[in-house]
Amino acid sequence: MIQDRLKSLRNEMAKRNIAIYIVPTADFHESEYVGDYFKARKYITGFTGSAGTAVITQKSAGLWTDGRYFIQAAEQLEGTTVTLYKMGEEGVPTVDEYIESTLQEGEILGFDGRVVNNTWGRRLAFIVEKKHGRLAVDEDLIDIIWEDRPALSKEPVRILEQAYTGKSTIDKIAGVRAVMEEKHADIHLLTSLYDIAWLLNVRGNDIRYVPVVLSYLALTKEECIWFVQEEVLTDELKDYLKATHVVAKPYGSFYEYVKTIDDTATILMNQSVVNYRICNSLPKGVKVIDELDPTSLMKCRKNEVEIQNTKSAHLKDAVAMCKFMYWLKNNVGKIPMTEISVSDYLESLRREQEGCFDLSFDTICGYAAHGAIVHYAATQETDAQIKPEGLLLVDSGGQYFEGTTDITRTFALGPVTDEMKTDFTRVLRSNMNLANVKFLYGCSGVNLDVIARQPLWEANLDYKHGTGHGVGHILNVHEGPNGFHWGRKAYVQPLEEGMITTDEPGIYIEGKYGIRLENELLCRKGEKNEYGQFMYFETITYVPMDLDAIDPAQLSETEKGYLNEYHKKVYEKVSPFLTEEEAKWLKAYTREI
Repeated sequence: MIQDRLKSLRNEMAKRNIAIYIVPTADFHESEYVGDYFKARKYITGFTGSAGTAVITQKSAGLWTDGRYFIQAAEQLEGTTVTLYKMGEEGVPTVDEYIESTLQEGEILGFDGRVVNNTWGRRLAFIVEKKHGRLAVDEDLIDIIWEDRPALSKEPVRILEQAYTGKSTIDKIAGVRAVMEEKHADIHLLTSLYDIAWLLNVRGNDIRYVPVVLSYLALTKEECIWFVQEEVLTDELKDYLKATHVVAKPYGSFYEYVKTIDDTATILMNQSVVNYRICNSLPKGVKVIDELDPTSLMKCRKNEVEIQNTKSAHLKDAVAMCKFMYWLKNNVGKIPMTEISVSDYLESLRREQEGCFDLSFDTICGYAAHGAIVHYAATQETDAQIKPEGLLLVDSGGQYFEGTTDITRTFALGPVTDEMKTDFTRVLRSNMNLANVKFLYGCSGVNLDVIARQPLWEANLDYKHGTGHGVGHILNVHEGPNGFHWGRKAYVQPLEEGMITTDEPGIYIEGKYGIRLENELLCRKGEKNEYGQFMYFETITYVPMDLDAIDPAQLSETEKGYLNEYHKKVYEKVSPFLTEEEAKWLKAYTREI
């Protein structure tokens, strides 16, 4: 099937003399996850992971993805003729390096200009210029060959009340206009779906698990224009837009709008998000201020209403997770369980919680060797039977009207080896050491990541993913610009009060097991003195770490104190919402060690 699709694509490439065609994992808005209409890379390669780039020539096809997906991609690409390129591994070229070495003098490089951001597009244009070739970016060749392609999503739009957002749309727009004035910008072009949803206090369902609305936005000193699909404009939404002084125009007309911008205008936009076709449609004389969208920092610094709501969501989520852990521990080996059935049961417990309207991502539930696949997704073919032995890794989360949650726990289901306990305890130390750090304001996730990795590095171990990512508020579970990773330039943003970031180190032993422990951390201000403003983290996830998998002998007294204090808080917060039997069980699983 994949080979037939590649043949069809190559036929279309040949008609246009295109030597290389790029198919990224992207929509028109540079979203991390994409709706079904935009899953072109999955269609052409068969790889289902959330991140990857396909590069197709007449004789070869490659798929670039990161360490979270190496094992999964290798399995899914088998027999497709698509070669796996493991990003970041020694000797593996980047996508750009591969294109530059493969593209011959005078040849054509093609991609859909709507799914490549302008920053990358300009790099590709430079490569082509050096080869005296040209770009072909005005057609979506996948669309030509994808006969049963799903339609663009047009899901209903929900208006969020200020009781959930803490700030009105009118006030948010005023805040962005203040930044525009400071930077002397006439127009702000905003294409990030997360930022538009946050700014307008609306939520949708146009990406699975990510409550956003397919749209663009243009903000001037006088107008706020929302380019949105007309089918979603109910009378209620029209009234809301009128009250907030927002003008609605058709979604697709944004490309014509940008052509009409005055060529003396100064435009504020983030070219690593705004797509290549939009930027190339702008009049030649415009001045561009290429910076992070003002909303990016505004939305990641949660206000007090958002913080209190998010804590409420986490408490509800903790109740579901503790009930799940109780059920798992008491029933494994007694009733049939598989990865899918266990995931489904956890989802049912979440949806019982008031205000939970969805999951925040596909649950990762990996038993034994499947736990070593960082972003494993069970299928009917891979759905493993769960036995009363070994480790089960469950990474999951919920979308609540109060906030978005993300938690990973690894459970001992019965006897575990000394090796497993040693590795589990290392990961636990990593998690707790980061959660309990104090630092001066100005530090970023690049600075602090080493604190989490040290217990692993001292044993010559590591994990091929970030230690943590920002979390959106009733939005994408992954949100920048905050995060923890020593090697990721995007995480140089200082950690600010109100930012919420995950803390999720792991160990993955291919073919045997995986361990990851994830909590969410709220950044807070501590003492301010002659040395500066000190900062700390408040853990807002309230679920036990599995004592059955810990070797207390490997914990320092300080680390034991961290764990005991955390478990004391878990019991105090969650036990009132459990049955008597569940609360008794939780008391045992939060006991002091």
